[in-house]
Amino acid sequence: MDELIERIVREVGVDAATATSALRVIFNFLHTDGPAETVERIARETGASELLERPETTAGGLLGRLGGLFGGGGAMAAFSALSALGLDMDQIQRLVQSFIGFAREKVGDEQVDEVIASIPGLDKLL
Repeated sequence: MDELIERIVREVGVDAATATSALRVIFNFLHTDGPAETVERIARETGASELLERPETTAGGLLGRLGGLFGGGGAMAAFSALSALGLDMDQIQRLVQSFIGFAREKVGDEQVDEVIASIPGLDKLL
């Protein structure tokens, strides 16, 4: 995971703590809204398994709490959580692109494309 964090710090211009928090938001959004097993594999292969919330806490986890604040879950809650970390739209886009590029290197295009395709409209945000 250190390699992924370092890449995000370098490419997005945020500190390591912000990069880690942002990745936690992204992984848990994808895990909740996408194919969980594939996201878990990506987390393992990128060394980021520790960023996934435990199943027993997912409903009341970060995205669940934010979803309640912003009237729903999913992409809007994830975007709001990333914004709450102090990231602007450009930084969020660069962070997501950096994460996707890294994931493609580690698990291949097929797995990453499966996750992207499974969440309606996500491909248009990338």
